[in-house]
Amino acid sequence: MNATTTYAVDTAKTVFQLHWVNPATGEISRRKLTRAKFIEFFAQRQPARVVMEACSAAHHWARTLTAMGHQVELLPPHQVRPFVRGNKDDAADAQGLWMAAGQPGIRRVPVKSMQQQAVLSLHRLRSHWVTIRTATVNNLRGLLGEFGVQLPRGRAVGLRELALQRAKIDAQLPAMMVQALDHQLLALQEIERHVLTMEQQLRVVQRTDEAAKRLRKTPGIGLLGATGLAAALGDGRGWRNGREFACCLGLVPRHTGTGGKVCMGSISKRGDPYLRNLLISGARALASRKRPGAWIQQMLERRPFNVVVVAVAHKLARIAWALVAHGRSFDAGWQSQPPARAAA
Repeated sequence: MNATTTYAVDTAKTVFQLHWVNPATGEISRRKLTRAKFIEFFAQRQPARVVMEACSAAHHWARTLTAMGHQVELLPPHQVRPFVRGNKDDAADAQGLWMAAGQPGIRRVPVKSMQQQAVLSLHRLRSHWVTIRTATVNNLRGLLGEFGVQLPRGRAVGLRELALQRAKIDAQLPAMMVQALDHQLLALQEIERHVLTMEQQLRVVQRTDEAAKRLRKTPGIGLLGATGLAAALGDGRGWRNGREFACCLGLVPRHTGTGGKVCMGSISKRGDPYLRNLLISGARALASRKRPGAWIQQMLERRPFNVVVVAVAHKLARIAWALVAHGRSFDAGWQSQPPARAAA
């Protein structure tokens, strides 16, 4: 085997399916390996090209194989699926992955470092506890409503009103429900501690990460946005420009075209919905200001509010990529210069 050999690996928890073609003879080879034999197999091979889907544990295996001298490429799973022919199984998936690896139009997913994955894991954990907190409050609100207790809208306002009117509410509830209410309120306090712990760890990340520090100074990007974007972008080389990064987050219109006619629709919503939500939330805060800025104000005068919010989120994504990729700090007066064009 030489360095031009391309190995397609369909990963799983315990079984790995390999597919490769000998570039000298054209011989097609398939092999199924256990988790223990997977590293041993590539440790005995000359440096080669290894392609995998960017799915569970793919970044871990990419770092491991890169340390052995192999060139690892991660492909988006939804772009690999059209190349799988016939019935779906591990061998067919590996073959389709090998065929997709030869397509230059498929964008490669940048391999994340352990630090990047750790920061993104903190974000996922915080989001998990926030979801549980919201579900617990909604469940409590619905149960109290069955006994005629109506809490005002909003989590913080509702819990504050519950604390102020606790004696009156307890008089309306049976003893069994009062005990259940106490248990739910204790659970909410524990969940709140988890959320605050995650946010405290993210503040430590912001103080130590240079990219997060620069992003935090950008209007519309807060603690969550700065640390999340810094971890997702890495060094920014996974995207050619800020427009491509915004497209990967689904902040561009979806379009359909036939017969030379193209129809533009709503945003595509592709990519990471968590990062997209952070950018749109920050953009909504900017657009809701009394003095949002000249550019946003001009947009609000001619376009609906939500359309302006998405446009601002798109701009924030491009700014974030530029700050990370070029190592710059945010400058409100920055004027970009178009590249010099060659003379006709």
